[in-house]
Amino acid sequence: MMLRVRVLLGRSWRGFKTWPSAAVEVKNEPILGFQKGSPERAELQKALDSLKGKTEEIPCVVGDEHVWTKDLRYQLSPFNHSHKVAKFCYADKELINKAIQASVAARKEWDLKPVQDRAQILFKAADIISGPKRAEIVAKTMIGQGKTVVQADIDAAAELIDFFRFNAKHAMELESQQPISTKESTNTTLYRGLEGFIAAVAPFNFTAIGGNLAGTPALMGNVVLWKPSDTAVSASYAVYRVLRESGLPPNIIQFLPADGPVFGDAVTSSEHLAGINFTGSVPTFKRLWKQVAQNLDIYRTFPRLAGECGGKNFHFVHSSADVQSVVMGTVRSAFEYGGQKCSACSRMYVPDSTWPQIREQLLDVHKNIRVGDVSEGPTEWSSQWDKTLQLHL
Repeated sequence: MMLRVRVLLGRSWRGFKTWPSAAVEVKNEPILGFQKGSPERAELQKALDSLKGKTEEIPCVVGDEHVWTKDLRYQLSPFNHSHKVAKFCYADKELINKAIQASVAARKEWDLKPVQDRAQILFKAADIISGPKRAEIVAKTMIGQGKTVVQADIDAAAELIDFFRFNAKHAMELESQQPISTKESTNTTLYRGLEGFIAAVAPFNFTAIGGNLAGTPALMGNVVLWKPSDTAVSASYAVYRVLRESGLPPNIIQFLPADGPVFGDAVTSSEHLAGINFTGSVPTFKRLWKQVAQNLDIYRTFPRLAGECGGKNFHFVHSSADVQSVVMGTVRSAFEYGGQKCSACSRMYVPDSTWPQIREQLLDVHKNIRVGDVSEGPTEWSSQWDKTLQLHL
C-alpha cells in the first residue's frame, strides 16, 4: 500500500481539530494464486494442519477483560461435525449491559481522536491480515465456515483488507472536504461519531462483513458491540485480535457472542442505542426494527438502522451470449459456497435456441463438483484445489 500525505496546519473549533490534509492512495488487495510450490500454499497448509482436531477457546471480551459465562457453546466444522472448532460462551444480559456502559464511557475520548489516528489502526490491521495473519484467518474461515481456498481468500483476506484500507482512505478524505470560508467567517464541517453505541450483528457467511460491520463505525468515532455469528466465531475472533494488536483501545469494540434474541432485547432496550449495523435474515432485521420502533421514546437519540438482508441472483441469458461463459459463471454463482451468499444464482432465463448446449455443459461441470473436507492433504489439494482455481480463470 502506498501512502501519500500532505501535512498542513490543523484548524481548531471548540476543542475539535480538523486536518484537511490527507491524500491517500490505496489499491485492491491481490487474490493469491495458491499454485503448487507457492509460499502462500505452504503457509496455508501449515495453518490448516495446526487447526486439525483442535478446539480454540474464545471468551467474551469487554474492555481488556476476558469473561466466561455458564452458557457454553461450540462452533462445529460444517463438513466434519465431530470437530469442535471453537468453544465459546454466550454473553448474558448483565454482561451486555456492562459492555454498553463501558463503551459509552469510552466514547467521547475516542470520538475526539483525529480521524488520521483512527484510520492508521485500520491501515495497520489491513497490512497484518495481508501479511503474517493471512494464512491463519483464511484457514479458520475454511475450517469454520466451510469455504474453499479461493472463496476464503477472496473473503477473509482480500475483501476485508479492501474494506479496511478503502474505508480508512475515504474517512480521511471526508474530513478534507471543507465548506468555503470567507474573510468574514470560517466554516468548518466536523464528522462526529454517534452519541451512544452501535450494535454490529454479523452473518456467518463472510468473515469480511463481520470485520466491516464492527470496524467501520469504530473508524468514524463510534463505539461498537460486535455480535459475531455462532458459526463464524473463530475467524471473527482472529480479526478482532488483529484490530487490538493494531492499536484499537479497549472498550471501543466489545466482542460479544450471544443468543440472538437476548442480544437484540438488551441493545434495543438501552437508552444509549445509537445504531444497528446488520447483515442477516429478513425476520431478524424486522424483529430488531420493530423493537427499536416500540422503544423509540426511551432513546437519547434516534437510532440509525442499516441492514442488508441478502437475496438471490438471476441470470438472464441473451441468444448471443458465449455458452462457456454462461455455464462457468452460473456454476460459480450457484454452487460456490453451496449458494450461501447474496450473489448465488437461483434462477436462469435462457433462450430455447441455446438451452440444449447450456444444459449439457452445466450437467458436465456439475458432475465434477465435490463436497468434502477442505483441509485434506496435499494430494487431494492437487486435484480439488487446482480444479477450483481453474474454474476462476
